[in-house]
Amino acid sequence: MGITPEMAAEKKIPHAAAPIASVTARGRIRGTLAMLGPAFVAAVAYVDPGNYSTNITAGAEFGYHLVWVVLLANLMAMPVQFLSAKVGIVTGRSLPELCAGRYSLPVRWVLWSQAEAVAMATDLAEFLGAALGLNLLFGVPMLPAGAITGVVAFIVLGLQARGHRPFERAVAAMLLIVACGFAYELLCVGPSPASTVTGLLPVLPSGGAVFVAVGIIGATVMPHVIYVHSGLTSRRVDADGPEQRRQALRSVRWDVVIALGLAGIINLTMLTVAAKLFDGTGNAGVVTIADAHGRLGQVAGGGATLAFSVALLASGVSSSSVGTLAGQIVMAGFVRMRVRLVVRRTVTMLPSLLVLAAGLNTTDVLNVSQVALSFGIPFALIPLIAISRDPRVMGAFANRRWVTATMVGIAVTIISLNAALLTLQFFD
Repeated sequence: MGITPEMAAEKKIPHAAAPIASVTARGRIRGTLAMLGPAFVAAVAYVDPGNYSTNITAGAEFGYHLVWVVLLANLMAMPVQFLSAKVGIVTGRSLPELCAGRYSLPVRWVLWSQAEAVAMATDLAEFLGAALGLNLLFGVPMLPAGAITGVVAFIVLGLQARGHRPFERAVAAMLLIVACGFAYELLCVGPSPASTVTGLLPVLPSGGAVFVAVGIIGATVMPHVIYVHSGLTSRRVDADGPEQRRQALRSVRWDVVIALGLAGIINLTMLTVAAKLFDGTGNAGVVTIADAHGRLGQVAGGGATLAFSVALLASGVSSSSVGTLAGQIVMAGFVRMRVRLVVRRTVTMLPSLLVLAAGLNTTDVLNVSQVALSFGIPFALIPLIAISRDPRVMGAFANRRWVTATMVGIAVTIISLNAALLTLQFFD
């Protein structure tokens, strides 16, 4: 039997949690603003260096034709992240903790092992992206840039010692830096509004477009972000009773819509800027992040390349911090073990440093890491659906049938597309 809301109410909430009554007492607007934060941490994963690679490839090779794919991916992600946040608010526990109470020890260890592997694959992509940002911005060689990235990400994670707000604000600030960077590029490059609207028509112009579309959707719902979101909201506020939980969930809904809406706009901007830069120029085959940076300089000048590099660096550092946090949450939840932050940071850095030392192609490694992520999606998404629909765990907040049906449809779509992505990778 799972953890009921009543049992969660008896559980001591960590010191960082604030009573929901004190938050709502600030007024409707101020109270809602005070609840914003966890979804912004989750949204960072939607604009990580892996998204740079897929969006730039989509725009460069197929122009505006895959705009609808980015929109679809973001629309599917919103209910997934809301359910993760809802589980944390209602039960007072993270998804890994709930899985630990629901499944047998062998199943828990399987879930934990794959979650750790996924977190490391995610961290590899984000770490390499941040190192590339430093390289493009300051000309720092990739290996030293990787070491600097690890130190900066560790400093960001260290903000958690001062409570959840400083960490959330730091990550949200870096997300806004990414947004501002691409807003500037949007103004400099000036993609076609008419072509962007036309791109909302769901068509795939070629077989190659199928591969890229699957890659965009397959890399959108990150399994480690599902774990993180539930972990953050589980200790966010102390909601006592159904009405207070409903108040908290109303604020969480706004948090998800605003944060993931911003991430969706950033992704659309990435694609449309790449479409303007490359489509019809004869350079569609040049789709690496570094080449996109160079092409941007040719078209829009140094200011635009500076904005691009700063945004990439902010994206990599913030998402790498979130990836390490995900590893802490899954270990503590699934197997009730904790390791020092510096140890985890060091371990997750090692694969990235080895890749940098070997001089491997950064874009190729990013693509491989996105494929690895697809393996982890069912392991997080299926338990989320099972737990969020279970009245023994969620009480009166268990999903209604139409919500469960919608989530099953999303899960089937994502799993099928990721299976297609793997098939295309192996047989390309």
